[in-house]
Amino acid sequence: MIEAKPKADLLRYLQEARDALLWKLDGLSEYDVRRPLTPTGTNLLGLVKHVAGVELAYFGDTFARPYFEQDPPPWWYTREAEPNADMWATAEESREEIVGLYRQAWEHSDRTIATLALDATGHVPWWPEERREVTLHHVLVRVLCDTQRHAGHADIVRELIDGSAGYAPNQGSLPAADQAWWENHHRRLERVAREAGDS
Repeated sequence: MIEAKPKADLLRYLQEARDALLWKLDGLSEYDVRRPLTPTGTNLLGLVKHVAGVELAYFGDTFARPYFEQDPPPWWYTREAEPNADMWATAEESREEIVGLYRQAWEHSDRTIATLALDATGHVPWWPEERREVTLHHVLVRVLCDTQRHAGHADIVRELIDGSAGYAPNQGSLPAADQAWWENHHRRLERVAREAGDS
């Protein structure tokens, strides 16, 4: 019988999502990692900045283990930040700075996860008072889901930039096919969508 290791399982899947998200920045220019590609401004570096903040807040402040003990950045939830400030990088914020913060967030989060039991309780300061108390297990599942969701956003944004697609380096999750096959596939789906829309 295989021994259940829920904390290790959750952390492994979280790390896979973290790695996938960062990989989507590889080989791109400063413009392309910052370029908004949806009407709401979704961009790759902004996604990384956001998930760094998510980890630092949920695994830090929630469990009285703050990363920013003083002088948090202007976009931090305790400051009077403009809406969506954590979803894009200013010209003064470098890619190296944001990626570095995300990697530091992993270390900070992993220490919290290693130190506390899954049933350890914390308090989410930005939630309504009646719902603030949470367990590490709840937070770990929540952050894992959020990171996977944003890694999916990054998949689409990267494909829109240069056609790169796949789950991770050397781990394509798509059928092995050449450009012509994908173009035919795209045309077929467009035709089917139009036929369905006309019926």
